[in-house]
Amino acid sequence: MLTKNDRVELEITGMTSEGCGVGRHGGLAVFVPNTVEGETVLAHIIKAKKNYAVGKCVEILRASDKRVESDCAVSEKCGGCVFRHISYEEECRIKWERVHDAVRKIGGIDTGISPIVPSENVDFYRNKAQYPVRMENEEVKIGFFAQRTHRIVSSDGCKLQRREFDGVLRCFEKWIKENGITVYDEITHRGELRHIYIRRAHKTGQIMVCAVINAPKLSKKEALIELLTQNVEGLASVVVNVNRKQTNVILGDEFTTLWGADRIEDELCGVRLKISPHSFYQVNSPQAERLYKIAEEYADLKGGERVLDIYCGIGSVGLCAAKNAGELIGFEIVERAVQNARENAKLNGFKNTEFFCADAATAFEYLQDRGQFDVVFLDPPRKGCDEKLINDVAKANPKKIVYISCDPATLARDLKRFAEKGYKTEKITPVDMFPRTHHVETVALLKR
Repeated sequence: MLTKNDRVELEITGMTSEGCGVGRHGGLAVFVPNTVEGETVLAHIIKAKKNYAVGKCVEILRASDKRVESDCAVSEKCGGCVFRHISYEEECRIKWERVHDAVRKIGGIDTGISPIVPSENVDFYRNKAQYPVRMENEEVKIGFFAQRTHRIVSSDGCKLQRREFDGVLRCFEKWIKENGITVYDEITHRGELRHIYIRRAHKTGQIMVCAVINAPKLSKKEALIELLTQNVEGLASVVVNVNRKQTNVILGDEFTTLWGADRIEDELCGVRLKISPHSFYQVNSPQAERLYKIAEEYADLKGGERVLDIYCGIGSVGLCAAKNAGELIGFEIVERAVQNARENAKLNGFKNTEFFCADAATAFEYLQDRGQFDVVFLDPPRKGCDEKLINDVAKANPKKIVYISCDPATLARDLKRFAEKGYKTEKITPVDMFPRTHHVETVALLKR
């Protein structure tokens, strides 16, 4: 048995789905972050349980040739970039293996997995960031929560976020200090500024800045607007979001536009898209284009097909395919996103689209007597599709299902459920949408 503060020599023999190295001591699994498969390390045990232990790497006794020097001073403290100490080629291999293993072990599917589509940019690719603002040791801290904590790690020079975001944060720091703005305290639930939320459109360069506040209105808003407009190139929108709930959910329901537009505009696959602050939008725009083009290829629309897009968001997936469809119908539970989807269809001149605000589980109640669909796009959240939706899709009997997933395990589970309904998985392509993190996106084609 291991106990806390033991030091043990471990050979790292595998990686978890969250990018943590795994070794074994006397048959007990020991999880050690910031290690690489194939190397031997000295680990200091920081948690010891009956069935597993967690260690901290204190010395690399034999390094892997896949190890690289991290180019971020806080990557180990932050925990966001779990692969920053590993070569990008090895990272892509690990992610491909993760999809491969999930599909076979969980899904029981033997379809060949296409090579992963790597990202052209592994740094500064994120078009969206949400920064908590807190007071620590009588000092205002803006950054990201360290993994599994609410301790803020400074985001200065973050290698994932757009460089322009640092300038926005400096404006907020100055505004807070010069105007006596209070920041949120999670224990007392007092203080005004909770989060700073930034979005940037890849093609247009437009930037949206949103202050998330624990107050009915923003204090000293004129001073903040002046700082942002004078210092942030590409600024197109300044928005306030009110969230007064005692919750870890970042955004509340109430938005007010203080300056500029209430949304920004971008372009994907030749389709112009308006994006409001509450709407889902892929964070790596160049990779999103590659992802959607694979989805288009899998759908292989010829011009007359009826297409159903469930979890449609602002319409980005469906509208990229609409030019080759006879009809497109989309469903999304977020009302603002549905409004965006309708505006985006009009903006691009599509007259063959309809978008409804409804939960995916009830989507087919709207489709009675609407006839059969040829292709269904599914792009669910991390938890995947619930069983009712899978049953409803199968009963609708589309010729093809194009499934976009952000979690290999729930994808594999759902592919197995669809297989039980007579749908065979024919193609699977992983896409590295989130370099240096453990996340991976996957597109699958199913046919009956």
